[in-house]
Amino acid sequence: MASAQKNLSDYSSQNLGNIGNRRFAIVVAEWNQEITEKLLNGAFQTLTQEGAKEENIFIKTVPGSFELCLGAQWMAQDSKIDAVICLGCIIQGETRHFDFIAQAVAQGLCDLGLKYNKPVIFGVLTPDNQQQALDRAGGKHGNKGDEAAATAIKMLNF
Repeated sequence: MASAQKNLSDYSSQNLGNIGNRRFAIVVAEWNQEITEKLLNGAFQTLTQEGAKEENIFIKTVPGSFELCLGAQWMAQDSKIDAVICLGCIIQGETRHFDFIAQAVAQGLCDLGLKYNKPVIFGVLTPDNQQQALDRAGGKHGNKGDEAAATAIKMLNF
């Protein structure tokens, strides 16, 4: 469903369950930091509002969205981590670079979840422009960070 028809910050907390003892890694890209910082704030806030302990949330940064895969792998291989939330923003540019990065990150994160048998969440925005990114990072379409955190919780309670 297009985010224009759904607020990314709307989720049902009735099925999220108890996460007080769960451990979360959040791997966040530094590239497009104005956006990714807002995604991180949304994810962190959602996790703590739903009962995660701050000391059980481990935040790691990587230079860009392409590096999310390796950062996520390093966190996923830690048996103490229950779920990995990956946050980034890849904005369409004038070249095909966007296509290669977005596809590689999506496939890489999918493969990691299957390899480590734990949730590895794709919280990466792929907008056409900066305004669309802002709209999905706490703007009029909500915050993809909120959605990513809620998705991690729901998958842990699958």
